[in-house]
Amino acid sequence: MTERPLSIVSGPPLSEEPGLGALTLSGWLREVTERSGPREALVMHEAGGVTRWTYNDLWERANEVARALIACGVGKGTRVGVLMTNRPEFLSAVFGTALAGGVATTFSTFSTSAELEHLLHASACSVLLLERTVLKKDFAEMVTALEPAIASAQPGELVSLKYPFLRHIASVGGGAGAIEDWNDFLSRGRDVAQERVDATAATVTPADPGVLFFSSGSTAKPKGILSAHRGVTLQLWRWQRFYAATDDVRTWSANGFFWSGNFAMAIGGALSSGGSLVLQATFQPEEALALMEAEKATMAVAWPHQWAQLEAASNWNDVDLSAIKYVSPKVPLGRHPTVKTDWQEPMAAYGNTETFTISAIFPSGTPEERIAGSHGEVLPGNVFKIVDPLTGEVVPMGERGEIAVKGPTLMLGYVGIPLDETLDSEGFFRTGDGGYLDDTGRLFWEGRLNDIIKTGGANVSPIEIDSILKHCPGVKVTQTVGVPHETLGELVVGCIVPHEGAVLDEDGVRAFAREQLASFKVPRRVLFFSEEELQLTGSAKIKTADLKALVVKKLESELA
Repeated sequence: MTERPLSIVSGPPLSEEPGLGALTLSGWLREVTERSGPREALVMHEAGGVTRWTYNDLWERANEVARALIACGVGKGTRVGVLMTNRPEFLSAVFGTALAGGVATTFSTFSTSAELEHLLHASACSVLLLERTVLKKDFAEMVTALEPAIASAQPGELVSLKYPFLRHIASVGGGAGAIEDWNDFLSRGRDVAQERVDATAATVTPADPGVLFFSSGSTAKPKGILSAHRGVTLQLWRWQRFYAATDDVRTWSANGFFWSGNFAMAIGGALSSGGSLVLQATFQPEEALALMEAEKATMAVAWPHQWAQLEAASNWNDVDLSAIKYVSPKVPLGRHPTVKTDWQEPMAAYGNTETFTISAIFPSGTPEERIAGSHGEVLPGNVFKIVDPLTGEVVPMGERGEIAVKGPTLMLGYVGIPLDETLDSEGFFRTGDGGYLDDTGRLFWEGRLNDIIKTGGANVSPIEIDSILKHCPGVKVTQTVGVPHETLGELVVGCIVPHEGAVLDEDGVRAFAREQLASFKVPRRVLFFSEEELQLTGSAKIKTADLKALVVKKLESELA
């Protein structure tokens, strides 16, 4: 009897990958600027008017930030915090940091005061560049409340025992105390020669730390994930190929660039192609549709719950979106009356922040029979293996286990955690995700191992259930969890946010699920929530542990 091969699959050699250019962030920006200099790189509509930057403008603004950072003492490896929505200054801050030799450290604008306190501690940033007002938040007030010394210090003279590395804070939208107005901050660099920036950028190598992004914190406090320039820029170059995009791309997205996925997908997909970014600071569906129409957007990058909100927007039937090209006909925007598209979104994909997004994918245009329900084939330079979650031993091909990966985009490590506590003895990152490989080299992802629901002796993937429930009419957001049950082990519970005005009931949703799911996968209970109850994040997800607690509380109240 022939033994089955082990579940280990390698991608093609990185040296054979097409479409790559410079592998530092400053080199990437220089190269796309040389290609597309006078073309529009970004546009943003705000109450005060419309901002348009060409690639040349973006290059100049990034160098302006770099000169100011150098004047503030930023050197190779210095961490520079960037707390901004998707706006022009976010891009000039991140790439300006790269030009100055620093490490761009992005913070989510969804952060609460407690989360921001953790981020400032964990990042040890020396400079913080922030956007003062985002919706109802005043980040200048928030950081001052965290460190009262900010209120009394002068710009550039901050001394904090709480944040001992933090010296400079600058704000788009006006400063106070130690927080410097953005234009005053930029003026610090007026005596720094451009040749000094060029010389500094030239010292940076692809292996150097480039960015520090933070995980979503779905199970604990967000972890700082340090990535090399090579890892980030490989993904920036790749998304043009994944999307099969040309220079007609005009990409709208309101998802934060402080998340690695949107950074790579939106920025890389648009600017590596010679296209343009249509920026929206925070998602508002009517405004988003109006922006797409006014700016003739050809691509939209959105989360599933945002597609639903766009379709439900009051101006949905009034806008002309005929310029849209790079959107799947399977999502609501692709079915808009004015949109004609047969473009295939590269949805068959798998990745983590630890690999700076995608590590396996099928690009746009891959035949459905090749995808076959999988989550992609291994990208160049990467190696996947499937291991037994308990022993770490590689399982035979086709067997389920934990996905482990290594390759050129793998993180340099978590901040504050030794690398040997993160990677296994062969240098693989064990993802905590369940899945398997088939003998053609396709990866199949089945969700988080700790989210797998064990009910009545069977393993159930909440991802599979949600992929069905999201198509039930009237469902806006769905997230399935398992909660303790005396006889079943865990009870499968579907948690649903209905569209406004939709009439849904538990029996109807279960009947819909029963048409497409095996009986043991059909939720035993379906509970309905408002968006406010779930406090959804940008990914339309609530922390699993928090949702389970809500479900238990709601079920207990029914018995009271």
